[in-house]
Amino acid sequence: MRFAKLVCSLFLVLGTLTLPAQSRAQVAVGISVRIGPPLLPVYEQPICPGEGYIWIPGYWAYSDGDGYYWIPGTWALPPEEGLLWTPGYWGWQDGGYVWYAGYWGPTVGFYGGIDYGFGYPGVGFYGGYWSGHRYFYNRNVSNVDVTIVHNTYNTTVVHNTTVNRVSFNGGSGGATARPTQVELAAARQHHVTMTGEQVQHERTARSDRNLLASVNHGQPEVAATSRPSEFKNRGAAPTLRRDNTNRSPENRDNNRVDRNRPENRPPENVRPNDNRPPNAGRVDPRVMEKQQHEQDRLRQQQGSERQRMQQKQSQEQQKLQQGNADAQRRQDLQQRHQQQQQQLQQKHDQQTQKLEQRQQKESERQQQQQKPPKEHPPHNQ
Repeated sequence: MRFAKLVCSLFLVLGTLTLPAQSRAQVAVGISVRIGPPLLPVYEQPICPGEGYIWIPGYWAYSDGDGYYWIPGTWALPPEEGLLWTPGYWGWQDGGYVWYAGYWGPTVGFYGGIDYGFGYPGVGFYGGYWSGHRYFYNRNVSNVDVTIVHNTYNTTVVHNTTVNRVSFNGGSGGATARPTQVELAAARQHHVTMTGEQVQHERTARSDRNLLASVNHGQPEVAATSRPSEFKNRGAAPTLRRDNTNRSPENRDNNRVDRNRPENRPPENVRPNDNRPPNAGRVDPRVMEKQQHEQDRLRQQQGSERQRMQQKQSQEQQKLQQGNADAQRRQDLQQRHQQQQQQLQQKHDQQTQKLEQRQQKESERQQQQQKPPKEHPPHNQ
């Protein structure tokens, strides 16, 4: 059922011209595969080896002789400060699946709507951001040791679509996402291909027979590594079999995507706070409902602010392109947009932290009020 066909040079040129702009910047054709890749395996993220490393999610690659094989996720250093990784993805085109290669750039672009986890929910990137020469990590989706990595913050990543493990866009059962205006603009920015470390990481994976889908049946023994090519290191992470989302192990219980979805609900008959002290008061359900509404309202407000900023930035980029601006002006605009995104993210982080602190105090006060009165020893009348 699975076959691969080599595409001639003329066909590649014609096919590339028919692709949307964001895909042309990312495509690395040469093989078209009729059968889509397996589901993404579920695994825990290895701990970040140090400051400056950025998470590269794992993906299925393909070779003519062996079929699909897994490239473990890994932490890698970017080629330049200020660059982020846009993951590659498989996309349906002309009766087959074609690979669109990942790249480094100042903004994360379109990656097929694939939910790779760990800050890559299908659209955008929430695992961290650059501020000057320093990279800051979102601890809700990044497994970092705060004694080694000091630049951290906490932001909950909300999935707006049903969480799944599909690894391709288009075709039967694939993701249906289409690029946003911001992602289209990101495709026109300066890009850098995989680093030498990443290339070697992919070669090492290809030479490991255990990573072939035909051998591991979609459950690779090594699903992720702490550094490129270190498949035998004790930091390598195996595939898990009792979950359906990829989250950092440190935050697997706290990193709630949406507790209203069946796949994310806690097991029945298990209270989420069973590890609290026996005499601790319970939070009034009405207080919990009120706090949930406050969190939802804040998320909606922040989402609207992000959307307005993205629309404004897209309009500015289009205006600059229509005016045939030189490279320096385009670079200045990109840097200003990146700064605006970082400032907005910091503002949202502060808002979220402030709300969480206020709600925590409110819950503690409510629990104190529920404590039973102290019993006094009997006394003589």
